[in-house]
Amino acid sequence: MTRLFLTAAAFALTLPGVASAHSKLLSSTPAANATVAKPTRLTLTFSETFLAPLSGAELVMTGMPGMANHDPMPIKGFKTAVEGKTMTLTFPRALPAGSYDLKWHIVGADQHKMEGGYSFKVK
Repeated sequence: MTRLFLTAAAFALTLPGVASAHSKLLSSTPAANATVAKPTRLTLTFSETFLAPLSGAELVMTGMPGMANHDPMPIKGFKTAVEGKTMTLTFPRALPAGSYDLKWHIVGADQHKMEGGYSFKVK
């Protein structure tokens, strides 16, 4: 039984593109851990195209200047657009000063869901 499992596992590793073709976040604006001036949009560029209807992002304000005990506040009302390998979030107005956590999820052409996130600050 163990030999059969090892043989199957070795065979799976020899298949081209299997399980290693997952998309990765290549770049973002604002970048991870950056401090930027009041952005009106955010862009995420991935290594592969993905299924737009099954992909998206969440943005949460986690801190505000002068408020030590700021509860996380989800940012709503932005528009999400996908073109090729890039997802763009457009806000109705510039983001106010504070710290933010972005969480993204995409579903690749191979039907695998990938997710990640990062933080940035607005001055």
